[in-house]
This record gives sequence, C-alpha cells and structure tokens, in this order.
Amino acid sequence: MRRVRKCVFPVAGMGSRFLPATKASPKEMMPIVDKPLIQYAVEEAVAAGITDMIFITGRNKRSIEDHFDKAYEVEAELAARGKTELLALVQGIVPKHVNCIYIRQPEALGLGHAVLCAEPVVNDEPFAVILADDLIDNEPPVLQQMAQVYEQRQCSVLGVEEVPREHTRQYGIVRTDGAEPGAVSAIVEKPRPEEAPSNLAVVGRYILSPRIFAHLSKLQAGAGGEIQLTDGIAALMREEKVLAYRFQGIRYDCGSKLGYLQAMVAYGRKHPEVGAAFNAYLKSL
Repeated sequence: MRRVRKCVFPVAGMGSRFLPATKASPKEMMPIVDKPLIQYAVEEAVAAGITDMIFITGRNKRSIEDHFDKAYEVEAELAARGKTELLALVQGIVPKHVNCIYIRQPEALGLGHAVLCAEPVVNDEPFAVILADDLIDNEPPVLQQMAQVYEQRQCSVLGVEEVPREHTRQYGIVRTDGAEPGAVSAIVEKPRPEEAPSNLAVVGRYILSPRIFAHLSKLQAGAGGEIQLTDGIAALMREEKVLAYRFQGIRYDCGSKLGYLQAMVAYGRKHPEVGAAFNAYLKSL
C-alpha cells in the first residue's frame, strides 16, 4: 500500500490576468480575507497527510518562500508586545513536521514542464499536484478525499467537475464511458465545445503515478506552445488506469477576477472575526 506524501505546487506563472497587482507580487500570494491563496493550498495538502511541499517557482516568487519561512523580526515584535495569539498564528503557518522544497523552473514551458521539474524530489513515489488558483471549499478538503480514493484504488486520480459546455476551451476535458466506473477513457486539452468528449473538466487537483514523468519527458509542445500535463496523462492512460473523481466542494476559479471576488465574499461571510459584520454590510447594500 503506497501513500501520497509529496505535493507539487506549480507557482511560476506570471498571473497576467491580475496585472498590475501581480507585476511585483505573485498571484498565489493574493489574499482571500487574511490568508494568501497558496496557504489555503498548503493547508489542504497538510490535511491530506502530505509532508513534503514542493514549490515550482520562477522570477518574482521570493515572497512565497518568505511566507513559509521563519520570520524572526515579526515573531520577536509580536512576543515583545504580548500578542500571543498572533504569534501562534504566524508560527503555525507550516507545521513542524512539514518540509518546504523550492525548485526553479528556468523557462515558462507549461504545466507539464513544471510538474516534470519536480521529478528529482518526487523520485519513484505517487504525488499530488495542487493549482492554488482553484480554491475549493469543503470539509473534508478535496485532496484528502482524493488521497482516500488513491489508497483504495492505487492509481492516478483526477479531480473533476461538470462545467458549461461553452467553457470547455478553458480546461482539460475527460470522458468516462468505460466498463469501470470513473475510469478515464479519453482526455483532451481545451477542446472546442463541439469537439469536447464531455463537459467533465479537470480542475486543479491531481494524484499521479510517478510513471507520468517518463511520458512528460518525451512530449513536444502542445496547445498554446506549452508542454501540457493533459498530454502526459493521455499517454499514461495507455499503460495505467486513471480515475476521474467528482469531488465534494464548491470551487472558486481565483485565476479569474470574478471567481476571486466570489471567493472573497464567500470566505468573508463565514470568517470568525468579521463574518457577522460583513454579512450585515452586504444586507445593507
């Protein structure tokens, strides 16, 4: 029985849809109320039993490393002022048993290439991938749900949900019409609506067999001139089973302005400190 202990976070993207906010600050550090998107992603991984967090970084991403590092000056200042709750909050961003590992992606060659950059650290183990842009609200967290599926089935698992057919151009789309329930029979990157095999989209959560690396290393640039993770999964399916898992939870596409605003409102309404006042404010509008 193999367990998933490592998670890859591809965070090298430019975040052009949020310029100028992302000109000098990573999109993954954009906050939802009082926590950055990347912290929500790491917390989800921790809840799934992940111990090694592997960040695939690029230029202008230093603040991600700083966020998960020890901040001596901040901690000393909080301790001196007797702000013990805030001190515990800062010190608890990364549990002591968790390792943070940073790998630089030298060129922006796509999601598949970003995942391939993690091979030296992942080695021959199953691993997870989380795209921090996709913030998914649920208890238990989605990756924990998927890790349980992996432990039972011991094969790659893709988090999927139905999307409007006119939006298939934005996703990898799967078909699951095989003999085994949930088994993926086809996967296509960003198909046109009339060519999509279904409206079942892969959305930012993966548990993958290490065999994916052998296929990613052989790929040529695909859609958008990039090495697509979807193409690697399609090749992997020829030799191993891949499952599509319809997760429980509400997904917010925080890679878009509208999805980001929706997440801010949803998380603000239930925030323990400001939720009641924020709800009252919304009702007054």
